[in-house]
Amino acid sequence: MSISRRNVVLGSLATISCRAFDRVSDATVGAEIVNETESERYFKLYPVGEVKRPRGSTTLQIYESYHDALKGLDGFSHVFVLYWFDKNDTAEKRNILQVHPRGNKKNPLTGVFACRAPVRPNLIGLSLCQVLSIRNGVITVDKIDALDGSPILDIKPYIPSTDSEAEGARVPNWLKD
Repeated sequence: MSISRRNVVLGSLATISCRAFDRVSDATVGAEIVNETESERYFKLYPVGEVKRPRGSTTLQIYESYHDALKGLDGFSHVFVLYWFDKNDTAEKRNILQVHPRGNKKNPLTGVFACRAPVRPNLIGLSLCQVLSIRNGVITVDKIDALDGSPILDIKPYIPSTDSEAEGARVPNWLKD
């Protein structure tokens, strides 16, 4: 059974609790463990940039302290962008564990790990974006499923041999309709 890079990324992120997430300046780099016990770890994540969506264009503005991390990215046509649903971040929404996918009551009640609802324990979003250009720390992309100002947590290149569709992949009936 082959496992895609996307599954590894999402599996790893599912183990992180970001309850201590704060919006910080572009001078802060990396992540830090805020608290660690035998049963739980809490991390503080620092964004690497912000999504900007002015007048129909979509850009990923990367903070200056991360510009060196963009070297070589222009060789890729697509990137995965991991971002934080910061405008949807409330304790109540983090505790919602089941929803009707796509807000459609006709769809069965489903766990948030089995759909792409914006309410979840850790409000991490993932979008596959086509790279249109990269210049001076600004990545112009075709589109992203994130709001203007959303903090970018990470960017990973799309690699077809690793990230392509899994053989024998299946989806539930509600998604086929």
